Amino acid sequence: MRIRNTLAACALVLLTAPVHAQWKPERNVEIVVPSAPGGSNDKTARSVERIIHDKRLMAATLTVVNKPGGGNAMTMNYLNQHSGDGHYVMVGTPTILSNHIIGASALNYTDFTPIASLFNEYIVFAVKSDAPMKSGRDLIERLKKDPKSVSIGFATALGSHNHIAAGLLAKAIGGDVRGLKVVAFKGSSEAIGALLGGHIDLVTTAAGNVADQVEAGKLRIVGVAASQRLTGPYAAVPTWKEQGVNVVFGGWRSIMGPKGMSAP
Repeated sequence: MRIRNTLAACALVLLTAPVHAQWKPERNVEIVVPSAPGGSNDKTARSVERIIHDKRLMAATLTVVNKPGGGNAMTMNYLNQHSGDGHYVMVGTPTILSNHIIGASALNYTDFTPIASLFNEYIVFAVKSDAPMKSGRDLIERLKKDPKSVSIGFATALGSHNHIAAGLLAKAIGGDVRGLKVVAFKGSSEAIGALLGGHIDLVTTAAGNVADQVEAGKLRIVGVAASQRLTGPYAAVPTWKEQGVNVVFGGWRSIMGPKGMSAP
């Protein structure tokens, strides 16, 4: 509910401007999602869409378009083709920075127009409920002994915030960050499906992505990269700091437009 209220406030900010500076869309507006349906990026876009529709904040139609692939590159390239056009926006994540840093994309944050900062969602470390790793300490011991003994899945690319979270844990315990066995998926929903199917051992993802599976008893959270315990299904899960590892990290969400947009 807190995230929904935050998104509602952001939607009002996005679409409320001084009379002399208003811009009204002339055709359908696309919110482009850089990952597959079902993950936190997709949920963010669809929440914004629903709020704008329910509150009738915009006369034009609004659709969510998923363009996974290339570690957000598909979405970034697509938006980059519509310079200055406010009919195209995307859900922005830290990958817009990390892709450029690791050389996966020539595009940088300077190639887009920042519109709104939405929220930050802490990363959780999830395993199957019947996994031999019962706690964060069990995961730490395995990573110390052999970092390749734990296959770690995440979205949407190598260098993403979910990948960084796993690397921060390995670094904090003195493990081999480069030796981690990692698998990048097009969306967190795909990574979670692989975990439930027993194809990987661990998923690092935004807390909201696995809440339903945790409540259903299908997944267990062994650590939360938050400064304090989360609520709801995570209330009994200790943070990494409580388990003696100083790891606090999350993935922010934003709304970004193509380069060259005017202020209105």
